[in-house]
Amino acid sequence: MDKGPVTESSLESVETTMRDELAQGDSVLSTVAPIMRHLLANEDQALFSDEIVARVHGMLADVARQMLFAQAEVAKAADRAAFAEPRSEALVAELANDPAFLGHLHTLTIEGQLTRKLQNRTGLDPVLSPLLQELVAAKDDAMAAAAMSAIAAQARFMQQLQRMAMPLGELPGDLFHHALIAFRRISEGDEHAKAAERKLRDGFDESLGRIGLLAKLVMRLGKNARRSLDVDTAGLAVFATGLAMAAGQDRDVTVLAFSDRQYARFALALRAAGLKSDALEEQFLYLHPEVSLPENFDHLTSERAAALLAASDLRSGE
Repeated sequence: MDKGPVTESSLESVETTMRDELAQGDSVLSTVAPIMRHLLANEDQALFSDEIVARVHGMLADVARQMLFAQAEVAKAADRAAFAEPRSEALVAELANDPAFLGHLHTLTIEGQLTRKLQNRTGLDPVLSPLLQELVAAKDDAMAAAAMSAIAAQARFMQQLQRMAMPLGELPGDLFHHALIAFRRISEGDEHAKAAERKLRDGFDESLGRIGLLAKLVMRLGKNARRSLDVDTAGLAVFATGLAMAAGQDRDVTVLAFSDRQYARFALALRAAGLKSDALEEQFLYLHPEVSLPENFDHLTSERAAALLAASDLRSGE
C-alpha cells in the first residue's frame, strides 16, 4: 500500500471509493434472501443444483424435523417420522419465508465452504488451528477448557454441514425464537405443539452453541484478543468471531465480508478493528491474494472505517 504523504483530497478519494464499493457489496447481499427463497421454492430443483441451495434446504428440513419430532413425542406418536412427514413441507416453507433465518443458514454454508477452501489452499486445519492447539495446552485451566469447548463445537459444525444438519441448540437466540414462531404458525393452536414449544424453550441455552462458545473464548483472551485477528493462526471460525467483536459488526455480516465482491466491507472491518497497515494487508491478502487494496487506504483511520460501516445498508446486528 502507498506510504506517501496524505492529503485531504486523497482521503476523500479513498473514502468515496470504499463507500461506493461497500454500497455495491450491500446491494449484492440484499438480494441473497429473495433469490434463495425463489430457488428453494422452485419445483424444478434440477435447474438449481448448486451446493449452497441444497445445503440450506437440508438445514431447513432438519430444523423442521426437530420441532415436529418434539411435537410427535408429546403426542406420543408411535412413528415420529410418519407424524412429521405431512407437516414438514409447510414448516420448511414458513422457515424459508424468514429472511433473517434463511440468511443465517446461508452464511453458515458460506463459512463452511470458505473453511474448506482455506484448508485446500493453505493447509489450515478446519478445526484445530495453531491458536486453539496452543490454548488447549494452556496452564490456565479455564482457558484450556474454553479452547477445548471451541474445538469440539467447531468439529461438530463441520460434521453437521456435511450432513446438512442444523441443531436447534446451535441457533442464535433470536433465530431460535423465529423458528418456534414459524412452528406455532403452522401448528394452528395444537396443544401438543404448544407443549413441545415450551419443552424446546426450556432446554435451549444459547451460550452452549458454537457461536456462543467462540465468543467466550475470544473474551477470555482479554488483552490478547488481538491474536484472534490473524486467520492463519486463529482459524476462520475464531477469526470471524474476533473480527466481528473488534469491529462492532454482526458475525454473519462479517463472514459474508470474506467472500468475493465484499472486499470493501472486509478491508473496512479490519481497519475498524484497529489493525495497522501491515497486519491489515496480511489478513486481506491471505483471503484474497488476487486483490489489491485501493491507493491511500492505509491513511484511513479506524474511526472513519467504523463510521463507513455504520452508515452502510447492512449495519451491525441487522
